Amino acid sequence: MEIIAQRVFNTLYIYLDIVFLIGFCALLIIKKRYLTFLFAIAGGVLYMIVDYGIFHLAMHSRSIEGGDLFWVLLWMSMSYGITNFAWIWLWMSKDKHLLEWSMLIWVWWICAPMIANVLGANMPVVKIQRTTSGYHGYMAIIMFTTYAAAIVYNIMQKNKEKRFPLLWLLAIGVLVQFAWEFSLLIGGIRSAEISSAWDKIQTLIVNSLLETNLGAISTFCVFVFLTQRFTEDLKKRDKKVSFFDRIVEVNRKKVRERPVPAVASVAASDETSPSVPTDTPEDNSSER
Repeated sequence: MEIIAQRVFNTLYIYLDIVFLIGFCALLIIKKRYLTFLFAIAGGVLYMIVDYGIFHLAMHSRSIEGGDLFWVLLWMSMSYGITNFAWIWLWMSKDKHLLEWSMLIWVWWICAPMIANVLGANMPVVKIQRTTSGYHGYMAIIMFTTYAAAIVYNIMQKNKEKRFPLLWLLAIGVLVQFAWEFSLLIGGIRSAEISSAWDKIQTLIVNSLLETNLGAISTFCVFVFLTQRFTEDLKKRDKKVSFFDRIVEVNRKKVRERPVPAVASVAASDETSPSVPTDTPEDNSSER
């Protein structure tokens, strides 16, 4: 199945987005979301490795008109890498300001193309696209393998609170990518020169279901591994918990709920879990 992921935009869109990225990263630092910031930067680097190294150099699926491929891909990778990975991290940590962070990112994605279209109408246009038939199958393999492993683990795990929050991870994987794809589509950037409505919708649906979701389980494992050791402001936790006890803490936590101190362990064998904290010190304790 051939899906063409295409973007058409003027160069003002790039400059405006760079300004937003600098401001967004500065806000993360000001609010002491240091771990979120570092994860976001790592996401941008990862996107660049995949997009330029694999999609372009290895698979030759990238093409561009009106710009330098390396520099455009570097901006694109850092732009959507930073915002996507920061948003994913904020979702997984159930940040107390998750609604506000989400609105900031999504409102920018919606408004940026419209602003650029008005103010940059006479500026050079960049057209960049990639074909997906060569690698979507590999993405599907990764997605199935990671989800299947998590599903089998959940089936075997008697303690419900030590199970992976699969519906939450599925929602994150689908909704973050959908928000991105939808904003590109209605902003006239995604599939701008593709006339078929079905082709546009197909790209939206397939990318939303697959491209971020394939890493949802792996990203959650990284999140649990790091936050069992460090708080959001990069301080070591007073009491490091095990990987699976950290899953319990994540499952117990509610968005906007005030954190309470964590305990060191959770009984592994009970079908009905014991009393454990609803949160950890990692969620922005330094702000209070």
